[in-house]
Amino acid sequence: MAKLGEEIEGALRRLAASEGVELVHLEIVGTVRRPTVRLFIDREPEGVTLDDCERVSRQASALLDVYDPFPGAFVLEVSSPGLDRKLYSEHDWERFAGQPIRIKMRPGWPGQKVIDGILVERRGDTAVIEALDGSTRLLAVSEVHEARLAPFGPVAKALEQQGRKQKR
Repeated sequence: MAKLGEEIEGALRRLAASEGVELVHLEIVGTVRRPTVRLFIDREPEGVTLDDCERVSRQASALLDVYDPFPGAFVLEVSSPGLDRKLYSEHDWERFAGQPIRIKMRPGWPGQKVIDGILVERRGDTAVIEALDGSTRLLAVSEVHEARLAPFGPVAKALEQQGRKQKR
């Protein structure tokens, strides 16, 4: 799929920042004839509102109309990354330390392909995960296919059960 140039992406990042939010990810999906530009915005620590998405959407639409990166029409979607958001940047790995996470490793990874655990930290190119079984896993970030918060996954459920046991 097509990519927006660095100039356009930079302009979108500045636009988001001017609205007090961060553009955490940009992707283009769909077809060549009808591409969809997806902007995922966030604000620390409180997250974004529907009003934030609407403001960024209006301005991003106008900005993309000026740059005209596609030969025809396109669809623009602006949203929050969600509760089960992907980790895109090194900052995300630091920000979400201590949170339940699900990691899917790339094909060819010699070990377990899906790891559920608590994100302990990122040390350079290594993600440190406390797995559900209590073991510590050191994973090469370059071999991670997808890392996503898992607020409703098995680790979150296990933590919730432990919390209930401690309260009794």
